[in-house]
Amino acid sequence: MSSIFSKVPQFEFPPRYGPEWGSGGIFGLKYHNGILAYTLAFEAEVHFQKTEGESVYRFDHLGGPPRSGGDTYNAVEAVDDEIYFGGWVHAPAVYGGRTGKGGKILFNNKFSHLHSYNAKEDRVRLLWKDTLSHEWKWAGEVSQIVYDPVGDRLLIARADGHEHLGVFAVNAKTGQAERISDTPALKGTPHLDYVCFDVRNDWTRGLEGIQTLDLVTGKWQTKSIDFARDSIDGSGAYWPAAGCAISAFSRLFFFVRGGVLVGDPLGDLEGMRFVRLFDFGTDYSPSRTVCKAVAGGILVAFNAYSQSFLHPRNEFETNMKSRANFVNGPSVLLYITPPQVRMVGVFGGRVTSFEKVGDKLVVAGSTAANLSADDATPVDTGYRDLSVFDLGSVMANNPSASFRISGEHVMDGSWGGIPLDGRSEAELRIDSSKANSLTVNEYSLSLPVGPARSETVPLKQGRQSVDLSGYRGVVSFRLGTSDPQATMAIHLR
Repeated sequence: MSSIFSKVPQFEFPPRYGPEWGSGGIFGLKYHNGILAYTLAFEAEVHFQKTEGESVYRFDHLGGPPRSGGDTYNAVEAVDDEIYFGGWVHAPAVYGGRTGKGGKILFNNKFSHLHSYNAKEDRVRLLWKDTLSHEWKWAGEVSQIVYDPVGDRLLIARADGHEHLGVFAVNAKTGQAERISDTPALKGTPHLDYVCFDVRNDWTRGLEGIQTLDLVTGKWQTKSIDFARDSIDGSGAYWPAAGCAISAFSRLFFFVRGGVLVGDPLGDLEGMRFVRLFDFGTDYSPSRTVCKAVAGGILVAFNAYSQSFLHPRNEFETNMKSRANFVNGPSVLLYITPPQVRMVGVFGGRVTSFEKVGDKLVVAGSTAANLSADDATPVDTGYRDLSVFDLGSVMANNPSASFRISGEHVMDGSWGGIPLDGRSEAELRIDSSKANSLTVNEYSLSLPVGPARSETVPLKQGRQSVDLSGYRGVVSFRLGTSDPQATMAIHLR
């Protein structure tokens, strides 16, 4: 396996030509049958690294050049000798030029796609494509691929787009596609003999429910999610956008901006509960990344700078601009082994993907966010790289970290969700503009998830510290009354 890394021709990818919104990243890291595969966006390249060298596919089956895109959601799956990868590609890419300070990308040649790579033959096939051939609208991107072993087919989720949204079943041999759910879905995962996807009818509201497909009967059922009702600390979540999902311990773990939904969407064990994790009222989130099983536990990334706006077009985007460009702290890797939640890695702007390769952990990072609105540029704006770590060292790690929080973003809602397991020192520093109170919620990720234990401490006007070293598990917070001028900082050692 180490010979694979010795053959990788490039670990660093500086800004290069690739018309799109901001920065893409390195997505879809998958180690399968001795091959390490990944997609470099926005350069629209898929790399297949083998011990004897590297093959690179540049989406010539779709059109172009110049091309941009590839994948920005980690749509990858491996079955037998095939590695399936999906996403979207401009072929050819058309940069629409500057509009004031911002820029536009034209979507006339934007394709949603599904490909397969045969490891034995070193060959790429285009299985399926879709396009609207429209200047500013596009067909739903492929953001998730799930293999259905009962029906021997691929299930693809599509929610990022204007038309052709929902869940589609694709024949992996012929590429024939059939829409089996009209409800837009961004992410999903196998769960027992079912497959669960999110419900994403309105992207400004985030995840609204869980839609579940019975692989035996073919029937669907949907469970709505009310984050205030289902939260274990008694408060909802601002814009709980879907991040990534995995099944473990006979429960579904669906990570969203603000935390994770945990439980059984079918109701055979218990309902779904919302557990707050790294919720700062900003875009700090597990979006555009992955969660994976490692040694029976769950490894997941929460990112500091995933999605942002520089030139907003409406009130919602103007509000998001302030939140998305407020960097609360480092990106982190969390390792979840109920009831414990431990922080095992600290990284930069965002972790777009990671993969276990033997006793190594390959982490894909980027310094810049995926932008939107009128933020198009002719180049990828981020520095992206692949870093290789010793897996054992990562799992035993307990890194120091600091986070800063603005009272303007959290107001009088709950925030935090900071794991304290393994910490010798933990402190919350508050600069309050007035006398106030602070409720501290303490909870774990036990199964089934139980309610939080809460206590309230007084706050004086000015600077003060709250010692958190006496708490265990995870802690979230809530101000008695909103204080937009307040600033908070959390320091972990």
